[in-house]
Amino acid sequence: MGFRGYPNFNQLSAQRRKSSEGHWNTVERNAEGDSERQIHSDSFRGRQPRLVRTVKSSLLVKRYQRLIAVVLFLGVLLAVFEFSGLRGHFNLAFLRQVIEQHQIGGLLIFVLLFSLGNLIQIPGWVFLAAAVLTLGQLWGGVVTYVAAVVSCVLTFLTIRALGGDALRQLKNRLAVRILSELDAHPIGSVALLRLLFQTAPALNYALSMSGIRFRGYLIGTLIGLPIPIALYCIFFEDLAVLLHIR
Repeated sequence: MGFRGYPNFNQLSAQRRKSSEGHWNTVERNAEGDSERQIHSDSFRGRQPRLVRTVKSSLLVKRYQRLIAVVLFLGVLLAVFEFSGLRGHFNLAFLRQVIEQHQIGGLLIFVLLFSLGNLIQIPGWVFLAAAVLTLGQLWGGVVTYVAAVVSCVLTFLTIRALGGDALRQLKNRLAVRILSELDAHPIGSVALLRLLFQTAPALNYALSMSGIRFRGYLIGTLIGLPIPIALYCIFFEDLAVLLHIR
């Protein structure tokens, strides 16, 4: 105690210093804790966009996995035939030779080659021209019509098994509108598309993954193919006469 019962000033100063030091130590510890929490928060926010992108990528792959499977299948099939040189055999001379050397068996081989050619991007007019130049306008047209229908059916079954209704997963407005029209008029839509594009491989792939029922697909194909095939037969017959090919 100091003078007349008052506390000693030195003791008061020491107590005040200790109190001040304790206060500032508490402030510093709080600041360090806030800083650490801020660092962890910033680190989490930095990882969050990457996590979101990863989740979105996984969802996209899952949504389009059947479409990806079809693309991979067609790509591998095309690469095998291209690099092996087999695709080069799909020409007029080879196809005519197949039909001429074998009667019934040759026609069956022709149908199978047409179906396979549709999967490896061989245009249908090559087969039609070979049939017309070999069998004539009438029977060439008949054989090509049968081969074209069988080709479209086999392509539908193959691509549908792999891709299902993959195009239904597309959220594009144009795709939704086209599919809605296809749902409303399946037979008429397929018949019109066949009239315009015949057996174009891309058309077959799209229709196969559109979710259309096989019945509508088949009937529309049967209705839509005769007119363009007949016109092509007339064209190739006149061309053969003009060039003295036959």
